[in-house]
Amino acid sequence: MSGTVDSNLLGDGSHRIGRLTLNAPQSLNSLTREMVEIILESLLAWRDDNTVAAVFIDGVGEKAFCAGGDVQALRDSCVAMPGGPCDYAENFFAREYLMNYMLHTYPKPVVCWGHGVVMGGGLGILAGCSHRVVSERTRIGMPEVTIALFPDVGGSWFLNKMPGHLGRFLALTAANINAADALFCGLGNYFLANEQRDQVIAALVASDWSSGDSDATVAALLKDLPAGASMPQAQVEPLMDEVNAWVEGDDLALIVDRVSLWQGDDPWLSRARDGLMNGSKLAAAWIFRQLNESRDATLETVFISELRLAAHIMRHREFSEGVRALLIDKDRNPQWTYDTVASVPASVLDGFFIDAPGAPVLELP
Repeated sequence: MSGTVDSNLLGDGSHRIGRLTLNAPQSLNSLTREMVEIILESLLAWRDDNTVAAVFIDGVGEKAFCAGGDVQALRDSCVAMPGGPCDYAENFFAREYLMNYMLHTYPKPVVCWGHGVVMGGGLGILAGCSHRVVSERTRIGMPEVTIALFPDVGGSWFLNKMPGHLGRFLALTAANINAADALFCGLGNYFLANEQRDQVIAALVASDWSSGDSDATVAALLKDLPAGASMPQAQVEPLMDEVNAWVEGDDLALIVDRVSLWQGDDPWLSRARDGLMNGSKLAAAWIFRQLNESRDATLETVFISELRLAAHIMRHREFSEGVRALLIDKDRNPQWTYDTVASVPASVLDGFFIDAPGAPVLELP
């Protein structure tokens, strides 16, 4: 899968805007290792360039900001080296997580235009940016349980900071949310119509940065713009009682049984139930444990732990099988290793949470 990132500086003089545009529309702007490297190189250069006031990140096309990482390339790496180390896949995660960490800690304002599909690695970019714009067609999700991965790219950080048990619910069920839901749970902080993108970029280029507070300048610009579209109807907030009731407690097997017995008629909850029931039970187990163990962790510790877990997952057959069934053969009939979460041996699960021999080290600044 080919793709690139268009990296440009907009404006003249001492307050330019760095613009990064994911340019792989044929794959819904899915991230490759090469794309991650372009983003990293640009962020590093602009961080130390006093003429760059802010950064703007978006994607080519009307369908997606970014649908995630190029999981087929990751699977190829896993199939080529069963049991690992899986060089391409594991180093992809190491570089991607460095990029995510840089976004979370970037010293200049970063605006992410989260229009259309924002999933997996795309959500990792959005969540790391200081100014997160969602639109009338934003569709956010972490569908990793369906391919036997886990909500990484900082998901162990931002999912744990959502209201109630919403982060756990989204991680286990692969449920999608819209712009209204994103504002409610903190993944978005501005709502604008996608057709306002060029207006926002032009306003950033023309902004007066003399106050010395660039974050406040960007925030005021985005806050003061009237939205050019109607907000979609909220799905999550009206159902928070059900969301919390579904996934409360420390017993994953009990949670799964509770969800499986739900007989309501809400379509969003129905799809969420099916996401958990059809997903990998081994993945549900490591997702549940990763979120629980990361609840009070620092951002740095979160990314280190995610890289450790990701390396082990790349070396296990479950991920390759999930990608095969969903994206390659598309038979939607994965042969998961375990039929229930209760049948996952504790010793097997423990093995995903120790250091992976030969895995890359996350080199954070």
